[in-house]
Amino acid sequence: MLKPMLCAAALAWAVTPALAADDDAASAEETAKVAEAIARIGCKPDPQAGIEKERDDLYEVDDAQCEIGQYDIKLNADFVITSITLD
Repeated sequence: MLKPMLCAAALAWAVTPALAADDDAASAEETAKVAEAIARIGCKPDPQAGIEKERDDLYEVDDAQCEIGQYDIKLNADFVITSITLD
């Protein structure tokens, strides 16, 4: 019983970095468009967290610095903000 559980845990541990690698950094053009969109609401991306392209139609700004606090912001493929979450 212990051996199958250890194998499953080892497999999960090995696959986790590959799943995390699915997030790609946004291109320079995409980054500029995201930064412009969030600047309209008084926010700017955290230089260390950057802007992730989670899917072809979804961008995420972790730890955006806004005038009213720190937020995680998601935008769609048209660079329209779809979600703002207090961080």
